[in-house]
Amino acid sequence: MPFEDDLGQALRQTGDGFSTDQRALLDGGERRGRRRLARRRAAAVTGGALTLALVATAGAYAGGLLGGSGSGASVASGKGSGNGGDPGVPERGGSGAVTPEMLIATLKGLLPAGTLTDTRARGTKDQAPYVSGVFDDGKGRSQISVGLSRIDPKGTMFKQMTDCPSPTQVPHDGCTEETLPGGARLLLFRGYVYPDRRSDTKNWRATLATKDGYLIDANEHNAAAEKDSGITRPNPPLTMARMKALVTSDKWHAALADLPAAPIEPPVEAPSGGNVQGRLISLLPKGLKVVEKGDDGPDYTFLVLDDGKGESLVQINVQSNMGDLAGDLFGSGDVTTLPDGTKVKAEKKVGEKGGEGVVWWSVDTLRPSGLRVVVSAFNAPTQHAAASRETPALTMEQLRAIATSVKWK
Repeated sequence: MPFEDDLGQALRQTGDGFSTDQRALLDGGERRGRRRLARRRAAAVTGGALTLALVATAGAYAGGLLGGSGSGASVASGKGSGNGGDPGVPERGGSGAVTPEMLIATLKGLLPAGTLTDTRARGTKDQAPYVSGVFDDGKGRSQISVGLSRIDPKGTMFKQMTDCPSPTQVPHDGCTEETLPGGARLLLFRGYVYPDRRSDTKNWRATLATKDGYLIDANEHNAAAEKDSGITRPNPPLTMARMKALVTSDKWHAALADLPAAPIEPPVEAPSGGNVQGRLISLLPKGLKVVEKGDDGPDYTFLVLDDGKGESLVQINVQSNMGDLAGDLFGSGDVTTLPDGTKVKAEKKVGEKGGEGVVWWSVDTLRPSGLRVVVSAFNAPTQHAAASRETPALTMEQLRAIATSVKWK
């Protein structure tokens, strides 16, 4: 039987006695979600694309889900912070039918021969149940964790959790994605805790999201803790095949069945009248070659340009309904206002993703209609790589011309 069908049958059998109060969840999520999502999107633009590394960890499992520093969750209390009000994620837990001790036993039963110590867990009574521990197969200690949640299957988080990121945005050693029989999406990812330091702690993950929004996210490291811990082995202990078996196991079904449905995630509104990437390319000065391109949702795209002097990353976000964040975005810095009321903020600063010698130039604009267009350029092909040229391929004047173009109206 396909995984999706098997899970559906288990959920129907297990969940008959659980009340989800779905209307209240939907209404509450809609009211609180729009502004929180807008703030998260605004912050993500400032720091770069909405990548898997950021959203998967910070969005779905806020509050130290992965069991590292600051998680504050234990078997004794079963308590811990929830999702922080992220849209598309439930804002309360289930009935508590599956306890922290039961999740620990499940994880132990699914691991190969070895020991599991330093265990921590939150049961289904809490918003984001998870289980973690330090696994040792005799070849070095490794932190392993599994998080369980429900997300909006039609929301942006679903795609971000199950689509491989571009190496330009998130450096990694390998990533595969597939659709399983029944419609579930599976992501297998081999990356790093700090992608810009690829000699540092490795983070391998398997993420399964069903077409109904049930999410199982497993992580393992080649160290006894996610951060601030010495490397104990060359690679994490579980192969990708074992990680796949871990997240597709039916042993998690009872816990998933006890979770309430996620509220509907407020949609990300793309500008009308065409594709963001296509319009960005049409606004480029002559003489620039596009050597790579990609996107992340309807409002973000990136290009790697080459004018014969070295490759240069350019990225753009085009977002609607951002007017209520004018004070947050344009309350300080070099801000001017055009005759039509458009606010323009220009910045030059040092890159923040670890690339040696990288500079980051950007022009951020906000029209009276609430349409925000922010364009950034770097003097490197990625934010993580060393500078490949002295300055970005686009000047500040060219960035300003792109951001203020009438084509975005």
